[in-house]
Amino acid sequence: MTSTIGRVLRDRNAGLYLGATVVSGFGSSALWLASGIWVKELTGSDGLAALCQFALWAPTLVGPLLGTLADRTRRRPLLVAANLALGALLLSLFTVDTAGRLWILFAVLVVYGACGVVTDAAEAALVAVAVDKRVLGDFNGLRMSANEGMKLVAPLAGAGLFAAYGGARVALLDAVTFVLAAGMYGLLRVRESVPAPDRTPLWARTAQGARHLWGHERLRPLVLAGGLTMLGSGMSGATVFAIVEGLGHAPSYTGVMYVAQGAGSVAVGVASGALMRRLGARRFGGAGIALTAVALVLNTLPYDALVLLGSFVNGVGLPCVLIAGLTAVQRETPDALVGRVAATANTVMFAPTAVGIAAGAVLVEHVDHRLLLPLLAGARLLTAVPLLRPRTPATSRLPSA
Repeated sequence: MTSTIGRVLRDRNAGLYLGATVVSGFGSSALWLASGIWVKELTGSDGLAALCQFALWAPTLVGPLLGTLADRTRRRPLLVAANLALGALLLSLFTVDTAGRLWILFAVLVVYGACGVVTDAAEAALVAVAVDKRVLGDFNGLRMSANEGMKLVAPLAGAGLFAAYGGARVALLDAVTFVLAAGMYGLLRVRESVPAPDRTPLWARTAQGARHLWGHERLRPLVLAGGLTMLGSGMSGATVFAIVEGLGHAPSYTGVMYVAQGAGSVAVGVASGALMRRLGARRFGGAGIALTAVALVLNTLPYDALVLLGSFVNGVGLPCVLIAGLTAVQRETPDALVGRVAATANTVMFAPTAVGIAAGAVLVEHVDHRLLLPLLAGARLLTAVPLLRPRTPATSRLPSA
């Protein structure tokens, strides 16, 4: 495993990608937490605070359509432009100083999420041609570690910066990280030709990605399992402020929970390539889903140590099926379709998060989280079973990640 990771990190393009992921991930993680605290402090509502996450995830509902943009132009310039645009947009949050202006924050979060869908698709497509396919699993794991690893420091930094200077300064920090990421993407050495003009209607081009994904026997079960897992994750994520309140802490304690989750994600990300080669993608994903069920049960207990352990275990388990699904898409999709297929897969896996958050925001106001979380844990186990069950001989194994 160590030699493979070293080979990935020695690659110039891989290093720049990971650097961009680190800096932009730091700012995004800080703002993600701060936006919820911002709304909570201005309104006092757990439901409205949870809707910040919904605003970020909602654009994934039209992910296949947005992902088509990543196949219509060169991906590197697209990444540079999108990151610079987001950096400029975030400066508008300096106007948010009362509850009456929170609509600006929610509007920015929606655009933020939409740009994220496009850039994720562009990154997936560009990585597929810039990185050796034999180490894509390792690379995607390291990228997940880099991004999630920011939860070790970014949430606490964001919460601290918010407490000292307010939400606008957190937005400024995020804007700076996007500018830095744009510079790193600009330094990538990738030869890209301008895609040939395609007069096929937009809806038809979008549908091509969905057809490829749905018709592929190895991609479909992984992506569907990821979607069901993230549906439950959205619902359980909406309970985070209720969990913190039940422990007797201030809302900013959520930052400590995210640090624990980030530590778990770093650990599994570094080992993901080796684990997929050992277990196979299906069992790797299924085992991760089962771990998240254990995490939900731990989060119902009234002890700080066990709740933090639950956050760590959730961080270990949640990325597994997502890494397996993305790696499979990159390896088994033609380059001309990768943007659309990746965006479609992201929609199937991540759009349910928005639905889950919206449902969770309602449920958390009426249902005790100590009852809701065990029910969600049972649903997670049912999702994991098909991936953990031995396959019939007719089902081929996903090639080594």
